[in-house]
Amino acid sequence: MSQTSKASVNFIEITSEQAGQRLDNFLLRELKGVPKSRVYKIIRGGEVRVNKGRVDVTYRLETGDIVRVPPVRVADAPDIAPAQAAAQRIDLPILFEDDALLAINKPAGLAVHGGSGVNFGVIELLRAQRPEAKFLELVHRLDRETSGILMVAKKRSALVKLHDMLRDNHNIDKRYLAMVLGVWPDDKRHLRFKLFKYHTPEGERRVKVTQDGQEAHTVVYRRRVGEHYSLVECELKTGRTHQIRVHLASAGFPILGDEKYGDFPLNKQLPKEGLKRMFLHAWQLTLAHPISGEELKIEAPLPTELAQFVEASTAPRKTASSAAKPKATRD
Repeated sequence: MSQTSKASVNFIEITSEQAGQRLDNFLLRELKGVPKSRVYKIIRGGEVRVNKGRVDVTYRLETGDIVRVPPVRVADAPDIAPAQAAAQRIDLPILFEDDALLAINKPAGLAVHGGSGVNFGVIELLRAQRPEAKFLELVHRLDRETSGILMVAKKRSALVKLHDMLRDNHNIDKRYLAMVLGVWPDDKRHLRFKLFKYHTPEGERRVKVTQDGQEAHTVVYRRRVGEHYSLVECELKTGRTHQIRVHLASAGFPILGDEKYGDFPLNKQLPKEGLKRMFLHAWQLTLAHPISGEELKIEAPLPTELAQFVEASTAPRKTASSAAKPKATRD
């Protein structure tokens, strides 16, 4: 990236690695610390130009484009000391890695990035552990309480391609394992509750089912059942915030240990039964490799405490897939 400055205005020439991004996404990364609302305001106000002309926020950058970025006050750089201190003691198990893509098995309780009272997350840890890496960016998100597969791009071209694939969720097969309250009645069920994001008075993000919400589709497969609980496999057809958690709760089968949408009295009793976290795990991803196009299948075995809880509280079904026979892995 070549970059010059004139009267505090930056002119950025787009490289082949940066090409393909939407203008708004490019600026959100370039102007880290600037509120999203401010970034959109300077674009729509014409302060940002591409090749001396005004463009829409959805404009996709091309190699050689010159982007004019006006002077914008950027927040102080984040303190990287906490991530550096934790880098030596927190293990991020690697499930797959090549020159373009990294997939890790994220432990529960670890955020994917810092902010909102969180000193650091997975991406800050990775950057601290790999100071020589020129490019590391999250491809998608997982809730802090959720464990399992998290993809990180090592090349801009891979990130752009994977984001395109995520916009069409049928291009990436995403499977989660969840333990829910109740006996799931169907071998397979489609959940299509529309979802709406909002914030509580305390500023916490929440999602609810509303008629004017965004379309959301989850396919649920019954895997193992017990007297009180069921293990289900969830296939995401869309990727809305908290989609699986809200869909299962709205269907009358809340996820065990879910502190936002679950059965709160039950959650207090679960530690005595051996479950001390939310039972939601991103266990399988199947996709075309963003560079080679070859099929890539990544799996993250159930953490030991979840696998043990399944064995103690359910019985296997003859029709179950490999997901019905949870494998344990050390956290």
